[in-house]
Amino acid sequence: MNIGETIRTIRTKQKLSQDELAQKLFVSRDLVAKWETGARRPEWSMIERIARELDVSVETIVNKNDIVFSELSKCLPKNCKLSVDEISVVLNSFLETRGETESNLFLARYYYLKNNSEISRLFDIKESTVRTILTRLRRKFNDYVKEKLK
Repeated sequence: MNIGETIRTIRTKQKLSQDELAQKLFVSRDLVAKWETGARRPEWSMIERIARELDVSVETIVNKNDIVFSELSKCLPKNCKLSVDEISVVLNSFLETRGETESNLFLARYYYLKNNSEISRLFDIKESTVRTILTRLRRKFNDYVKEKLK
């Protein structure tokens, strides 16, 4: 079952409408509908809020490792056939080649699933700088993986 289906199942078992859940989360009913149909996926911080409002564990809604892998897979070359364990090894190796700040920014985004705004506040840098650094790191990681696959 995907995240949206899980949210819908828990919500309906608790006899909540989409509108009622949306009000509790301070979002639109349309956004809840998009999550439930799979048109959009809630950010990690929102998944945590949803879990609190529905009084379930985050793990009941989603396996964090699935989201981490999904996010990291966006940084990988197309048709990359590495397993999760192999990606972990390559990622650790890549992060060792980066400075502390770059490594921490990358981990904040792709492991701790922070959004750019949260990262900006955590590191006290402009959000546009976060976007630029992460864009470059994704490209460098992609190139690093390609080189390792040769």
